[in-house]
Amino acid sequence: MALNLNKTVLRISAGFPDQFPRDPIPQVAFSGRSNVGKSSLVNCLLGRKSLARVSSAPGKTITINFYEIDEKLFFVDLPGYGFAKRAPGDKAKWSALTDGYFTKNPNRDRLALVAQLVDSRIGPTSDDELMLAYLKEANIPFVVIATKSDKLNATERKKTQELLSHHPLIPTDTPVIFFSSLKGEGKNEVWNEIFRAAKI
Repeated sequence: MALNLNKTVLRISAGFPDQFPRDPIPQVAFSGRSNVGKSSLVNCLLGRKSLARVSSAPGKTITINFYEIDEKLFFVDLPGYGFAKRAPGDKAKWSALTDGYFTKNPNRDRLALVAQLVDSRIGPTSDDELMLAYLKEANIPFVVIATKSDKLNATERKKTQELLSHHPLIPTDTPVIFFSSLKGEGKNEVWNEIFRAAKI
């Protein structure tokens, strides 16, 4: 592996765009609704149990967490969306911060890939579709990661595969990776896409 995962640190939990790191290294962002499994995915990829903390209250955290890996790559954990109980002011803060990452990021040109997470049991929600539409319209490279795949039987898995591979907001050449943090399914495939996109 071209990265020493033991040299991974939480560089900053940024609450404002002017706090985003300016290091000239690639960034891979993780996007998805609250409780879709972003923290579990990040922890699994990095071989850690609790580097990325799983929130006890989905949608509670409104920060963008930058994990620096071997001084060569940033994992960027975007705050989860789709939280029904959040106050309007908090929702506005989430929107401003997330939009700021894509539009006011001083290293926007370093964004190599977005890993867009979708719950494999339910498929893209309306919030997921808004994010997919934005990524497609902005021409931002992305892969779709269908999380919690261990909870699907063969029939459900086939149905989800069909849904995602033929979704109008997901280009036909976009990788769709089934992932399970419990069983480690898809871990190598996700890393392969990261290495390819970040040219590591």
